[in-house]
Amino acid sequence: MMAKLSVDQTLSKANSYVKKGKIEEAYKLYHYVLQVFPKNGRAKKGLAALQQHQAPITAQNPPRELLVRLLGHYQNGQFSDAEKLAVSITQAFPMNQFSWKVLGALLGATGRNSEAADANKTAVALSPQDAEAHLNLGNTLQELGQFDASVASYQRVIALKPDYAEAHYNLGSTLQRMGRLEEAVASYTQAVALKPENALAHNNMGNTLAALGRLEDALASYAQAIALKPDYALAHNNLGNMLTALGKLDEAENSYSQSIVLNPDFAEAQNNLGSTLQKQGRLEESEAHFRRAIALNPDFAEAQYNLGSTLQRIGRLDEAKTSYKEAIALKPSYAKAHRMLASIKKFDVMDDQYALMHQLYLNEDISDEQRCEINFGLAKACEDLGNFERAFDHYGEGNALRKKLLKYDINVDVDLFKKIRTNNQNIVKNCLAADSFHNNLMPIFIVGMPRSGTTLVEQIISSHSQVTGAGELDFVNQFGADIATGATATNYESLLDFRQRYLNKLHIVSDGKLIVTDKMPQNFRYLGLIAAAFPEAKIVHVKRKPAALCWANYKQYFVSKTLGYCYAIDDVISYYALYKNLMDFWTNTLSDRIYDLDYEQLTVNQKSETRKLIDYLGLDWDEKCLSPQNNIRGVATASNVQVRKKVYKGSSEQWEKYIPFLNGAFDLLVSPRLGNQDTI
Repeated sequence: MMAKLSVDQTLSKANSYVKKGKIEEAYKLYHYVLQVFPKNGRAKKGLAALQQHQAPITAQNPPRELLVRLLGHYQNGQFSDAEKLAVSITQAFPMNQFSWKVLGALLGATGRNSEAADANKTAVALSPQDAEAHLNLGNTLQELGQFDASVASYQRVIALKPDYAEAHYNLGSTLQRMGRLEEAVASYTQAVALKPENALAHNNMGNTLAALGRLEDALASYAQAIALKPDYALAHNNLGNMLTALGKLDEAENSYSQSIVLNPDFAEAQNNLGSTLQKQGRLEESEAHFRRAIALNPDFAEAQYNLGSTLQRIGRLDEAKTSYKEAIALKPSYAKAHRMLASIKKFDVMDDQYALMHQLYLNEDISDEQRCEINFGLAKACEDLGNFERAFDHYGEGNALRKKLLKYDINVDVDLFKKIRTNNQNIVKNCLAADSFHNNLMPIFIVGMPRSGTTLVEQIISSHSQVTGAGELDFVNQFGADIATGATATNYESLLDFRQRYLNKLHIVSDGKLIVTDKMPQNFRYLGLIAAAFPEAKIVHVKRKPAALCWANYKQYFVSKTLGYCYAIDDVISYYALYKNLMDFWTNTLSDRIYDLDYEQLTVNQKSETRKLIDYLGLDWDEKCLSPQNNIRGVATASNVQVRKKVYKGSSEQWEKYIPFLNGAFDLLVSPRLGNQDTI
């Protein structure tokens, strides 16, 4: 106010309010001047005169000094005194709208929202044209969860006063809570148009845009909130969430770190930073932030779950179980924690966790996502207990829900594979020459269908003293998918750019070593591009018996949303055929570049197969490669439990326990003459 009006103008406006009988408005101006200039004589005189002013005492008009005193108590935060006075005034002068309005504000400020709503309704009834009274009522109704009534109140405010920015903002907040997100965005847009400096409105609009999937727009809203209020820790955290969703993990890390600098006790930001570090494979740092989040908020179930996930990747499985159990104790309906705990424990009886999962399964009010995860947890439990028919039913129900949630259509993959094969001729024409580069960093690409044994193979190779295991990297897909499919130009320059961007990222995760494994299984789709852009790279293709492989895919809940083919038996079989045909194509065109490694042979003849593999890679022999279970690097994939054990045989026969329930679905995957051999 003082930034726009001089002291003289402010006092003149106060005097004009007195003449119009707007006592509370005049009081606010006099009081404001005295806060800034405590010795201002004109303001003191005006306030004294105001306090002496008497209006006719009626049921509507109590003595002015009572109203002035009431307003003073309220504005000075003396809520107890203000409430006592407000109650006495409303009892003596029940038609006085101002005292009812103040009483409603007081009751709302102290959390007594039901009583506040009654007081605000009285204030509105006594003065239906008072926009502020309608706003107060809307706020109270929102707190009570009466959203439809709250919306009606805010809409009434806006009808009375269209330029009331706070009403537009509060309407947006209510609509957001109701899930009416497009309408909420419209209200927030109006609010920031009327009051562009409202950082809170920009932040909340970002939240709404994020919920709508408009990530870039949300990013801009959070950035604007931070520009207006650089110390806005919540907005920095929210910006980090958007950057994470967009795959910009380095920038997300910076945003979360800044949020923590501004508010070291911000448990959510600590948890989010931990998650980002976990995604980057920085597991020890990740663990520290999850533990800090839990120390700040011991009831933080998500942080307990995330800590369990990190500990599982590191291989500290007993500690991981403890964290998952803590998460479930805090939140018994935490379906994801149930699924993960079930995946790393061995059920020998129907224990307390089984009973909790079954109870959730019977609950008709849980979401499809919760029911999906609980089904996978129960399937694993039933499998451990030897009830394979019941396990098969749970796998079926869980998979059907997952496919529905992902809206998967195999025709999308059919089209993708076709484009890759068609465009490969353009890639071949622009291959980079091996003698053109002197980059010391050499990638080893380990490919195959998920669950084929790629994690074990990476554990073996990265046990070598000269090799860093980088895990599943999305860099080929991120930087090369459009080139591989012909969506962008396929020429020497684009291949060179792809190569350099990939190597830049690989260097960051190389841990200072010159040989780095990338075991993203789905990179099998891009072998033509990989061979053309990395003439020095090694490519290891891990094969597994098709029936075992397809069943392993079907029974696995993958966190990634890009493996939608896994969740229906027909889709798994069809996708295997796509994979097999494409690998045959690569073998014919790149026969001298691909090393085929048979998973079953590796488990039967571990030493000889491992020696041949290390020889292909051009490495000196390292005895540690025979003990991959001792490799302490973090493992983020679904195989992170199995690779902590010694290499063992027989895993490819586990699917046979489900033959009675498959109704011959896998018959084409198994040769009648040769048994479980690759026949498609």
